[in-house]
Amino acid sequence: MKKKIKQVVIIIVTVVGTFQVQAQNHKSDLSYVSHVDFSADKVWEQIRKMDNIDKISSFVGKVEWIGPKGIGGTRVCTAPDGKGKFKEKIMKFDDSDRTYTWQVVEGVPAKKVENSFRVVDMGLNKSMIVWTSNYEFLKNPNMTEIQFRAFLQRAVTEMVENMVGFIK
Repeated sequence: MKKKIKQVVIIIVTVVGTFQVQAQNHKSDLSYVSHVDFSADKVWEQIRKMDNIDKISSFVGKVEWIGPKGIGGTRVCTAPDGKGKFKEKIMKFDDSDRTYTWQVVEGVPAKKVENSFRVVDMGLNKSMIVWTSNYEFLKNPNMTEIQFRAFLQRAVTEMVENMVGFIK
């Protein structure tokens, strides 16, 4: 009986959490959700670092900060070959909601690029990592919007999977 109750609770929490995330992000241009078997606090501990992108993304070789590490700060991410870079401005950061939002302000073929990470506590040492991206693609000769979207999806998937690998 206890096992059955536990299963029902897990299903309810998962369904409610999924609906909450969908309701929050129904307008996003790209979203990625990963369910992990770690507490939300442990997952957030990794995500909130913000300056280890070069450790979790093969697209970033170096990270430098201009200003504070946090709201108002700018993260400059340089490609591994040193030939390309993009700048990100941290817009929101909230430990209690386990979320942060940043805008890519330079270096990608899109404008008004806003990305967010959110960690949702699913209970029972489980959580959900939610990434959302909104952008306006800029037509250019080097990349189509489909290619840009595929690049974002691949980058997000890689970063989340690698980040989860650092959780202990």
